Amino acid sequence: MPELPEVETTRRGIAPHITNRTVTKVTVRDPRLRWPVPRRLSQELAGVKITAVGRRGKYLLLETENGTAILHLGMSGSLRIVDSKQPVGKHDHVDIVFDNNRILRLTDPRRFGTLLWTRRPPKQHKLLRDLGPEPLGPDFTGAYLHARSRGRKVAIKNFIMNGHTVVGIGNIYASEALYMAGIHPKRAAGRISRKKYQLLAEVVREVLNDAIAMGGTSLRDFVNSDGKPGYFRLELNVYGKGGEPCISCRTLIREIRQGQRATFYCPECQR
Repeated sequence: MPELPEVETTRRGIAPHITNRTVTKVTVRDPRLRWPVPRRLSQELAGVKITAVGRRGKYLLLETENGTAILHLGMSGSLRIVDSKQPVGKHDHVDIVFDNNRILRLTDPRRFGTLLWTRRPPKQHKLLRDLGPEPLGPDFTGAYLHARSRGRKVAIKNFIMNGHTVVGIGNIYASEALYMAGIHPKRAAGRISRKKYQLLAEVVREVLNDAIAMGGTSLRDFVNSDGKPGYFRLELNVYGKGGEPCISCRTLIREIRQGQRATFYCPECQR
């Protein structure tokens, strides 16, 4: 599933091509995504200008004067800028066509993605209104995590992956950040010190910024808006490396399941 760095990479890739451009038409070939694409989407978007391309967690926001299109890439979705001569593929479900003959094309083989429309401020939408702070924003601090975690018995990995705690920290980057902070992924969130949380907040920002700089992580399906893969997987310390020696202590990396997801950690470096 595309995580925050992949979504931010996509946002940065498409924004220069569609900001201040006018939509001429919208073609919906298959509306059957996670939720049906609104029937009125074509009427709402046609003839309006995209004023900004934003992001909230893993959601992309195409902002206009009339409202906002909310997109989520689901398990395997991607957005690409193509020209009008680009052949349409089997899983190319939606085209947003602009006045420069460029197309923003939504491709989603598993159809777990989302494309919705709202006329209200997007932060009031039911998908966004209860989300936690952005991990790259000023509200995400060690003090915040420490205060939020008091009395919590939930495992720290599940705690930081909860969108109500903080948005956008998915499975890959949670494993990497906890390794860098030296925290065992099964430790109870409420039993971690403020000092450790300060370190965790810092390395979360570090690992996300590094991943964004390298275009995200391509483990299965992710490619950026130009159709190119991300290269952060070459820098991964523990994720996907079960049975391999830790780069710091040479202890073998372990793989366990947490919340139906694979977790990777070093039993010596993470306590």
